[in-house]
Amino acid sequence: MGIYRVGLDVGSTTIKCVVLNEQDKMVYKSYERHRARVREKATELLTHINDTIVKGDPVRISVTGSSGLGLSQENNIPFVQEVYSTQLAVKRYYPDTDAIIELGGEDAKILFLSGMPEVRMNGSCAGGTGAFIDQMAILLGVDLDEFDRLSLDYEKLYTIASRCGVFAKSDIQPLINQGAKKNDLAASIFQAVVSQTIGGLAQGREIEGKIVFLGGPLTFFQGLRARFVDTLGLDEEHAIFPENGQYFIALGAAVYSENLDTCQLSDIITSLKKERKKNVQTTLEPLFRDQAEYESFLERQNQIKINYVDLATYQGDAYLGVDAGSTTTKIVLITPDGGILYQKYCSNSGNAVPIVRDAIMEIYQTMGDGVTIKGSAVTGYGEELIQHAFKLDFGLVETVAHFNAAKYFMPNVDFIIDIGGQDMKCFKLKNNAVDSIMLNEACSSGCGSFLETFATALGYTVEEFAKQGLFAETPVDLGSRCTVFMNSSVKQAQKEGATVADISAGLSISIVKNAVYKVIRANSPKDLGQNIVVQGGTFLNDAVLRAFEKELGVNVIRTPISGLMGAYGCALYAMHNTSGASTTLDLQGLQNFTHNVTATTCKGCENHCRLTINKFSDGETFISGNKCDRFTGNSKFQIEYDAFEYKYNYLTSLPTKPGSRGKIGIPMALNMYENLPFWNAFFNELGFEVVLSPRSNRELYVKGQHTIPSDTVCYPAKLVHGHIEALLDMGITTIFYPCMTYNFDEGISDNHYNCPVVAYYPEVIQANVAKMQDVTFIMDYVGVDRRKDFTKHAYQIFNQYFKVSKDEIKRACDAAYTAYEKFRQDMAAYAKEALAYAEQNNYPVIILAGRPYHIDPEINHGINRLITGYGAVVLTEDSIISQEDHPKTGVWNQWTYHARLYAATEEVAKHDNMNLIQLVSFGCGVDAITTDEVRSLLESKGKLYTQIKIDEINNLGATKIRIRSLFAAIEERKHGG
Repeated sequence: MGIYRVGLDVGSTTIKCVVLNEQDKMVYKSYERHRARVREKATELLTHINDTIVKGDPVRISVTGSSGLGLSQENNIPFVQEVYSTQLAVKRYYPDTDAIIELGGEDAKILFLSGMPEVRMNGSCAGGTGAFIDQMAILLGVDLDEFDRLSLDYEKLYTIASRCGVFAKSDIQPLINQGAKKNDLAASIFQAVVSQTIGGLAQGREIEGKIVFLGGPLTFFQGLRARFVDTLGLDEEHAIFPENGQYFIALGAAVYSENLDTCQLSDIITSLKKERKKNVQTTLEPLFRDQAEYESFLERQNQIKINYVDLATYQGDAYLGVDAGSTTTKIVLITPDGGILYQKYCSNSGNAVPIVRDAIMEIYQTMGDGVTIKGSAVTGYGEELIQHAFKLDFGLVETVAHFNAAKYFMPNVDFIIDIGGQDMKCFKLKNNAVDSIMLNEACSSGCGSFLETFATALGYTVEEFAKQGLFAETPVDLGSRCTVFMNSSVKQAQKEGATVADISAGLSISIVKNAVYKVIRANSPKDLGQNIVVQGGTFLNDAVLRAFEKELGVNVIRTPISGLMGAYGCALYAMHNTSGASTTLDLQGLQNFTHNVTATTCKGCENHCRLTINKFSDGETFISGNKCDRFTGNSKFQIEYDAFEYKYNYLTSLPTKPGSRGKIGIPMALNMYENLPFWNAFFNELGFEVVLSPRSNRELYVKGQHTIPSDTVCYPAKLVHGHIEALLDMGITTIFYPCMTYNFDEGISDNHYNCPVVAYYPEVIQANVAKMQDVTFIMDYVGVDRRKDFTKHAYQIFNQYFKVSKDEIKRACDAAYTAYEKFRQDMAAYAKEALAYAEQNNYPVIILAGRPYHIDPEINHGINRLITGYGAVVLTEDSIISQEDHPKTGVWNQWTYHARLYAATEEVAKHDNMNLIQLVSFGCGVDAITTDEVRSLLESKGKLYTQIKIDEINNLGATKIRIRSLFAAIEERKHGG
């Protein structure tokens, strides 16, 4: 029979095995999830092979995979690196392959075999891998087979982040709550994986030729295959999906073993069964040392009592509150004195509508004729959908709902923290009004879904998993990283012998550390206050609450209805604001209720918003997915002043005409949103027709995606690649995009640098866009901050590319500086008019502050229109500042764009009706400094700080919460609570 060869591939989530006979025939194959029980699964597998296939004969064996090295070292099994293993298998069975794309449970890689051999792999993050797809299927409430089937029958694709599972949840959940179809979401998730692979791994290198696709996800998911083939433009000859693609790395290990010494599987099995000592490197104090300490904790937390009233026998008025959250739906019905007549807390399985309908019907069917629902209110991600569906009286932003509930139970509360499924909200209170608001960013790490993900992966419910950690003797110190980064820490702890209890307690502590040090950014417990209320479903977990107490060193209060506080706050609001009669659907209306969802693309403007249209049985329609209310009729305001729109139209309408020197292309990106008036006038005067790249959009980004060398750079920089490609496609043969270390000196800072990305990105373009070698690319270093020097230097630069005289350069420089000065004056004049308009009409003013390029609609995703839709005038930071605005900062104030942010805080402090929202691009390193400094400057002047992080993902669900929270806090302050 010859000697069998065994290949084991132990990945992050699965264990694969292949057995080859002497004729290279695969006589056995296995693919199983190990659920972190690697040694146990390996023992089962090898025992089966030894008993039924090799029957005790010697074998050759090797192991590979991301979790295979530990198995190798502990049990003396030869190890082969997985990249080499993959290459061995592919070269043997598909020798003319140009590239390999392999997706595993938490690993992703591209192997370029032709040309310059190279390997690109993901780091610690499991975004865009099998684990990511698993999380998304759970979020949609379907199994993996159904997920794949859904993806094959889609109508539209949404833009979803795949770099991280929790970012994706933040994008998907609002779509679910707005009624988006699961078919479209499943296909969009697969497309996100493709985009992550191309953008995050290929990083500017073309994926071309014959491509072999390997790994479980690319074997089992037809929808994922289709998205790769479509995106890469491959035909059947160049897209190779091997029949046993999920086994190929194990197959490579079996091939590798053919030159190794033989061994007995029974010896390896014996080694695997040996007990390993617990060797966890870093541990923490137990949450509770004994049952007595736990009982004391429970007694303290049970001081607040809730009055429950029997709905069936009650007679009188009642008030309904609904919290349609990101992962759960909460509903309460209360009496005028706050007693609870009805309560419900359950997972919404991606759709809150049927849950709310059934709950309200249950209320109607249980209550007697003597009960009248006098008011109703709703909050949460699904607020607008639920309000329209069931005709609820009020819609509340979440911060207001939770504030109302906390004040009811603790009138002197001075700090509230609410941790829900994907949201974390913290607010300080002063003089019975909101003093500052802190919300988690687009990432939902450290929230309820964070714990749920790990509980599910380890085979527990959240409740079971949480209880495991209460009395853990040595909780594992897992830090405060995000979910997919934490996977590696958890797996390492398991390898070191940590128990499930140790991991459960460690994760509860991690949630708290993330809240305190990443969201609240507290320096000490005193920063939070003395009267702290915790709420949200996550705090129903005693382990999380205890970890919070221990981290802060103070006692905190959790009400018995911690998970229902949003709904309870809504019911209180409805009670205090009712007109005396409610519009809530009655029982007959609920019995006849229907809800149909369709999708379309809005053609109202260049944004082409992908809309979800919800139609209800009474004929009412609710449209979501829109970036503004211009064509949906959802807004009662028609604000005339929006500096974002004015500035964008100003820049893109600058005059140019055909000239004697032909055309010169300028990419409409980054600092061109600042310097375009200068360069447009400069080149017009020199006899050039200035040709701008087209308006930014998703398609333009995709056009340049293959040349982006870094997935971590900000989205505005990524867009530059698409703008350059567009100019090349337009046939432009001369492109101007200079390096600019300095910006204009505006006299408001210690220096006037451009940030490194803005200053030197032309270097990145030259190095990564091969077609630039075929055109004239003017990317010289220029400095416009010193006029005399620039005029002299400009002649030396441009005379290299075209014959030009010094007089021509002098006239062009004069025209350029005049045009730029006019641009600044026009912006200031517009702001002055807008302020007068706001004052006259009693409108609030929002300074939407960031970078000049944030006015690009593709970058800001219509946030400016969202704000005007709420009835506020929008201005930019550069339009309102003056040279007198030079605040004392706690940081070195050396960048022009950032100095404007600091200066704007001075102007905001001068106007009662003015507040600032800071836009921050993901990937901007400098804003790690500016955000803290702007917050500090505003709060020192008694103003609220709001930050919105933006990237290529255009769902505005979380953004709306932040903006509405700001407006609600302003109103609360205005009325003194």
